[in-house]
Amino acid sequence: MYAIRLGDDGAEVRPLEIWHAEEFLTHLDRGREFINRYIPSGSRATDLDSAREALQRYADLRAADTASLHGLWLDGTLVGGVHTLNFGAAAGTCEAGCWLEPAGTGRGLVTRALRVLIDWAVEERGVHRVERVAASGNTAGVAVARRLGMTRDGVRRETHLGSSGGSGNPAAARQSV
Repeated sequence: MYAIRLGDDGAEVRPLEIWHAEEFLTHLDRGREFINRYIPSGSRATDLDSAREALQRYADLRAADTASLHGLWLDGTLVGGVHTLNFGAAAGTCEAGCWLEPAGTGRGLVTRALRVLIDWAVEERGVHRVERVAASGNTAGVAVARRLGMTRDGVRRETHLGSSGGSGNPAAARQSV
């Protein structure tokens, strides 16, 4: 498959596929507590079978042209990922999401990888609206959206009860470009 270099720092984005299940699980185990602050779905893959199931779900969604999943590798180690959700080329819309373990933070990996993913969606697939949903307390996630030129469209309240990241406010800021 392909790998896209994200600069000269050993970072790259490439498809995250079923055969990466063991590496994916190891990555989640390293960063589970950190990732789960805002991405509760990270807690679903807790063993090799459930990691395979999670990656298979995305493979099926990719085959249906409704989502995609890409890993972020830093010096050969999986440290996070970016993905599209609710991808609708005919409607011209999609959502872009991301996650990182602590070893990948503070390097601009997500911003660079999402820029690649958004450029592909817009230039290759004709998408005209990309949304990025982040918990209101996820200041790093909101900052990524701003760096990508997104504007805040609104706040969805209580859409994911129990995933407030300890802030007590499960509101999610929806930003789009």
